[in-house]
Amino acid sequence: MSNPWCRRHHFWMDGPLQIAAALILFSFAIGCSRSNSSESVKFQQYYVEGEQLYITHCSNCHQKSGKGLGLLYPPLDHSDYLERNFDLVICQMKYGQKGEMIVNGKSYNQPMPGVRSLTELEIAEIATYIYNTWEHKRDLELPEVRKALEKCAR
Repeated sequence: MSNPWCRRHHFWMDGPLQIAAALILFSFAIGCSRSNSSESVKFQQYYVEGEQLYITHCSNCHQKSGKGLGLLYPPLDHSDYLERNFDLVICQMKYGQKGEMIVNGKSYNQPMPGVRSLTELEIAEIATYIYNTWEHKRDLELPEVRKALEKCAR
């Protein structure tokens, strides 16, 4: 048994108009899913590759957990430094860091060796991993990494 109100108030969705509305909604949904899907695939590729690169180049000091190593190597997890210094963090991956660094109010003064052999893409992948793991959420693209590296090219 159908509701009489529905029959009276949905007259505009009968026949050709109903088909047209369905096609418009379907086209919109397909367009959105393709866009989000390709971005999602790219993000996933960066993230997975970044995790492997992080394990290879960074986890020995910063640990797999991102918690750091006592007062020797700073944490990446819950790191105020990471949030405030994106360009510098990108540069440090490639060129390293010497001197004191304050992270979450604590002083760290161990030299951080850079990995000059890392490509811009690999740095973008590592950055995608560290900036989207633990407490961080940040979208980033290769041009953003390239721009940060241009600022500190040595």
